[in-house]
Amino acid sequence: MTDLAAFIATTTLADTHEHLYPEEKFLAGGPDVLEDLFDHYTRADLAVAGASPEALKRLIDLNDPDLPGRFLGVRDAWEAIQHTGYGEAVRLTAKRVYGLEELVPEALEAAQKITEGFRKPGERLRLLRDVANLSYVQIDDFRWECEPSADGFFQYDISVVGLVQGNIPEGCTTPEAVREHIGKGFAQWAPKAIAIKSQHAYNRTLLWQERTDSEIAPLLGKPEPTEAEKLALGDWMFARCIEEATRHELPVKIHTGYYAGHSYMPIERVPSGLLTGLLRAYPKARFVLMHTSYPYGHEQIALAKHFPNVFLDLCWAWSIDPYATRDFVRHAVHAVPANKLFAFGGDSFWPNASVSYAFQARTWLTRALQAEVDEALLTEKQAIAIAARWMGGNQAACFNLP
Repeated sequence: MTDLAAFIATTTLADTHEHLYPEEKFLAGGPDVLEDLFDHYTRADLAVAGASPEALKRLIDLNDPDLPGRFLGVRDAWEAIQHTGYGEAVRLTAKRVYGLEELVPEALEAAQKITEGFRKPGERLRLLRDVANLSYVQIDDFRWECEPSADGFFQYDISVVGLVQGNIPEGCTTPEAVREHIGKGFAQWAPKAIAIKSQHAYNRTLLWQERTDSEIAPLLGKPEPTEAEKLALGDWMFARCIEEATRHELPVKIHTGYYAGHSYMPIERVPSGLLTGLLRAYPKARFVLMHTSYPYGHEQIALAKHFPNVFLDLCWAWSIDPYATRDFVRHAVHAVPANKLFAFGGDSFWPNASVSYAFQARTWLTRALQAEVDEALLTEKQAIAIAARWMGGNQAACFNLP
């Protein structure tokens, strides 16, 4: 193992994006082994590979005790997707967490006993902190309310996605009332939050336009705004949220690029280049653009190269397409200042998925930077310095952490 590989393998890794369920849900309703392995992103690849909706539903049915039978329903699809980024993460979980070199039906009963052993207080934290070797996790649990853990390990975003989608706060019928509503929310929760977060690209275009009070005032009293009107409302309310986030020194996280799931992505509305008007309008805000805007990676690199207030978060990207993310990283080394990139976020709900995605990120980050060293584009010392920035140093600076 090279010094670079050893450094990346052993250094604690900042995790800037998860959707982790809370401790009580993990203890009372945590996954069995098949849900632990296949829930969330991997099921999309399975569906695209031909697994039936019925087989996918049964795969994660915790009320069905027939583990081999549930797996056999998707086995052909699994054979087809096991080498995708999602499939690689499943194989990592199987090997690193369950000791399985190969995922076969006859091994599932023994693996289930390991899963049951995780259902005790503190095990969720142990998996993330000690097994994945994470320094902290930042969680978007789709709420405004933020209650970070006392030790700072679990940090939380304020979710503003509903406002950016154009959903008017209840009882607000004037621009002044909306401003007051947003201001009170930030006054209460911003001191406890690590950032604000929006994934509005799932419901509307990323394209943003400046909107005036007079433009949106007539829309606030409408019971059913049109799509265009909701877009205008969302643009205006996002601007108000960014103003508050800047005032409270909170970065603004934005989902860009690829959709979770399958069969519904309008790809023309997800490139991060659509955000240039917003980046220009708020030069004092810190924008964290997530997921490499896949498949528009070069466009996002151009934004980080051009705008001082843009940071790039590789969260989820390693599992979407590890080769594309490796190439994104190598381009970033030579195009973007080294203080602009964050190496990891698992974007998961259960801790073992975050564990496997962390192993995956370390593996592919090593491949990317080792290639730079092997081609004499970086010395090993320089590559280690870049890795240190990307694995935690840049995040500490952007999020005002110790």
